Amino acid sequence: MFGYSDAVKALFKHWPRIGVTLLPLFFALLHSLGWVQLNALQRLDDILYDTRLRATMPATMDERIVIVDIDEKSLAQIGRWPWSRNVLAELINKLYAEQNIALLGVDVVFAEPDNSSGLQQLRSMAANEFKDQAAFVNRLEQLAPTLDFDAVFTEALKDRPIVLGYFFTNDPLGRTTGALPSPIFSDADLGGHFFDAPEWTAYGSNLVPFSKAAPRAGHFNSFTDADGVVRSVPLVANYQGSFYESLSLAMFRAIVGQPRVQPSFSKEAFLPKAFRGLDKLVLLQGEKSLAIAVDKRGGALIPFRGPGNVQGGSFRYVSAIDVLQSKIAKGELKNKIVLLGTTALGLYDMRVTPVGEAYPGVETHANMVSALLDGRILVKPDYALGYDLVLLILAGLLLAFGLPLLSALKAVLLSSGVLATLVLLNLWLYLGYGLVLPLAGALTMTITAFALNMSYGYFVESRSKRDLANLFGTYVPPELVDEMVQDPDSYSMQAINRELTVMFCDMRGFTNMSETMEPLKLQAMLTGIFSRITDVIRRHRGTIDKYMGDCVMAFWGAPVETEEHAELAVRAAIEIEQVVRRINEEHRQQGLPEIGVGIGINTGVMCVGDMGSDIRRSYTVIGDAVNLASRLEGLSKIYGVSIVVNDTTKLLTQRVVWQELDKVRVKGKEQVVTIWNPIAITTDTNASLTDELKLWSQVLRNYRAQNWDQVDVGILNLLRVAGTKPLYRLYADRVAAMRHLPFDASWDGATRFESK
Repeated sequence: MFGYSDAVKALFKHWPRIGVTLLPLFFALLHSLGWVQLNALQRLDDILYDTRLRATMPATMDERIVIVDIDEKSLAQIGRWPWSRNVLAELINKLYAEQNIALLGVDVVFAEPDNSSGLQQLRSMAANEFKDQAAFVNRLEQLAPTLDFDAVFTEALKDRPIVLGYFFTNDPLGRTTGALPSPIFSDADLGGHFFDAPEWTAYGSNLVPFSKAAPRAGHFNSFTDADGVVRSVPLVANYQGSFYESLSLAMFRAIVGQPRVQPSFSKEAFLPKAFRGLDKLVLLQGEKSLAIAVDKRGGALIPFRGPGNVQGGSFRYVSAIDVLQSKIAKGELKNKIVLLGTTALGLYDMRVTPVGEAYPGVETHANMVSALLDGRILVKPDYALGYDLVLLILAGLLLAFGLPLLSALKAVLLSSGVLATLVLLNLWLYLGYGLVLPLAGALTMTITAFALNMSYGYFVESRSKRDLANLFGTYVPPELVDEMVQDPDSYSMQAINRELTVMFCDMRGFTNMSETMEPLKLQAMLTGIFSRITDVIRRHRGTIDKYMGDCVMAFWGAPVETEEHAELAVRAAIEIEQVVRRINEEHRQQGLPEIGVGIGINTGVMCVGDMGSDIRRSYTVIGDAVNLASRLEGLSKIYGVSIVVNDTTKLLTQRVVWQELDKVRVKGKEQVVTIWNPIAITTDTNASLTDELKLWSQVLRNYRAQNWDQVDVGILNLLRVAGTKPLYRLYADRVAAMRHLPFDASWDGATRFESK
């Protein structure tokens, strides 16, 4: 009628579905333009960047750069920081006189005079040697030239290639200390262009004599992102309309001949000059020039070489005390670029970075100097927004108009192809050109568009399958629901009697914790533990029945029948016991209380189905076999084990090593039940465990024969083998109480319990 082609007709037919698939593109564009801030996408972009950075780090040592470390060993021998300036002067003198280094960068500020001068020595000497006036005067003459340690330090700085460090801050009162170096350019050099450099109101710099002796200096500020991670540094900072270089840039300029710095701005002709942001710093020296790519803030991402610190393998670390004591061979650091900094925790120069949560600040500068030397700068370019918008629009429209026309398999292939293209293009630009471009928005949009399209198009499954999934989805693992929907008529919520295996898993210790812990913390802890236990149960094809306070009830064999219901339950219990051990290890590290677990498992005929009232119903199991499992869980504490299983479950379970615990009569039942503890998978057995179980079997035979002396001997042997195992102590106490009773020929060896 309209003369449209088949494709156009198909698009018209699927227009509502196309509209739904376009929604992720709409929100992704709003986020990219900054009109709607989706913090999750920014966080994902950070995660993707960090992952990519760690995966592509060279992990090799840069032999050109050495870090002289004011480490814990140095502090232990010389004393706490700050050190006397004469010590630092000696350190610098040794680096140049003995090691003949090429350049020294100082990641420390000397903002206050040295109060540890030789005057203190004179006071002490006067008190101890005043009786010998001639000796005192002679010593005074010897010390006179070194009384002013600041002067000694100033002399050590003079006429040497040294770059001092300082910092900017936003002090409300604008307080400053020391003297700033000369700026590299000012507002007048911007030519009316836009430059969003970080602007500071105060600074902490080096004393004037030091700044005059070593006029080269650079700030060691960094950018800290919203998640508290340091990923980049400002190569240029703004203070009162003048722009100052970073420590790493100042060191690089000192290495390459101190070229002047000229800002360069983006060349987009369609933008007014005031909106053309900084994109490069150009170093000019005669007719030579070198461009350093920066972002609009004048910053560059830190291209970390490795995980950092002394063991990181990216840079050689030399302890400051080893330099001072000449333990480094003369000339070993010849022509090296040296950074003086600290890894001592007490000096607070550790930063959270993508490659380490306690990363030395001095090594961030070393990474930047290394990258500048290699021309390996990572930067988010000013056209990143345009790149992101183009990719979003192209990929979003392709998915929106393509997915509704494709089958499920072809839709998966198209979405996978778009994802692969986005990732590979991003990685190619990163590895080949050092461009850090956004990726999270496009990836999230692609995945969400695919998910919405498939969800909207889901109409193939029959009503009965959907109803079945709705009925059992909250009880049964998803993989079992998938099996059930293949034959939905075989399943219903109607109550039936069937042989099943039921488990009660009780967390011990929460009652005491509830008296000392805040409710929200207790709730969070219990939720986390239950989540991990539930995951184990579901992976072993169990059905969660209910949560009762600090207890989980689950069963196996319904609604999906399985012959291995007993073995699956036992294996799940063994894994839960292991999970609780791991949880306790985590709690010990975090200073949290430990927990215990008690598990009771029973196999028998029970009624399973949808039960309850008109107000609330649930898919559950009831019956005598269920009650017995609850009783067995309570016995676990008495016998000092985590898992108690009855005879029926044990007989249906293969490949498990068992230890018999006792014969018991639980409350409300006269029938004797033999209870067992699964202690290992058969592949985990060893000779000592086999010997222990043989010896325990003999003890039980003697116990039931009322041969108390033999029981005592056997238990003593067991305690030597297995230590203070609660089960063996329990029987030792029983024998001690029973040996005074007369022999009872009618006793069947069973223990009666009158409480639950």
